[in-house]
Amino acid sequence: MLRLAVPKGSLEEQTLALLEAADLRVRRGSSRDYHGTIDDDRIERVSLLRPQEIPRYVEEGFFDLGITGRDWVEETAATVEVLESLTYAKGGVGHPVKIVVAVPVDAAADAAADLPDGTRISTEYPEITRRHFEKLGISVRVFTSYGATEAKVPEIVDAIVDVSETGGTLRAHGMKIVDEIMASEVLLVANPASHADPVKRQAMDDLSTLLRGAMDAQGRVLIKLNVTKERLEELLGFLPSMKAPTVSPLAAEDAYAVETVVEKRAVNRLIPELKAHGATDILELPISKIVP
Repeated sequence: MLRLAVPKGSLEEQTLALLEAADLRVRRGSSRDYHGTIDDDRIERVSLLRPQEIPRYVEEGFFDLGITGRDWVEETAATVEVLESLTYAKGGVGHPVKIVVAVPVDAAADAAADLPDGTRISTEYPEITRRHFEKLGISVRVFTSYGATEAKVPEIVDAIVDVSETGGTLRAHGMKIVDEIMASEVLLVANPASHADPVKRQAMDDLSTLLRGAMDAQGRVLIKLNVTKERLEELLGFLPSMKAPTVSPLAAEDAYAVETVVEKRAVNRLIPELKAHGATDILELPISKIVP
């Protein structure tokens, strides 16, 4: 039913992992294959393409759905329906990227507005760059980059517009960020005509639910424990949860079973505290999906 395009390259590993966590595993003959299948009758076929290409191909109707970056939707000015924001990048979950303007660390400019007319800029985002500097009223010369953008400074260009997660790579190459053009996260986008079709739209909503559930579960675990009646209120007073812990009486004791969802990164400190507040029989369990 649905034709899906997923990104090949830096986002590939994270995207395929998310799909598998959502029970939408992409099956290919080898990791070099550009096409695959998902064992789900709502998805007709899957293709792996460069994220730069996906917005236009979805707009044109070659695919009903695509996973790509907001930066490439903006760069191509593609007309697509944004169904879901998937907050991950090549660095993992919760790492959106930024499109920034950077110059050599010893440059006089401390802001993009300080750059003079005629500044040469290398970038993989020529349209985003032109629009940004037009708003600033600065006439710049834009050179499209096909990789290693920072290596072109200062011999070829004066500045770059590039993607950055933490700024560490730019600093390592002797550059400083002087402006942030936009933040970019991974998006699930749809062809407008496909999205208007009731049957396809329902399938899209189903897939969005699965992806969001898998996203929300990442980095969280289920904690189960027992506690006596006397210490229940003490324990609940500090126990973290998404909304509120689930508390159930035990069948044969004057005690309670408690369940809660917590951040995985906090568990190493949480479990000793649980013990100190009377918890026993503590279990830590993985979570596949969280669907509100």
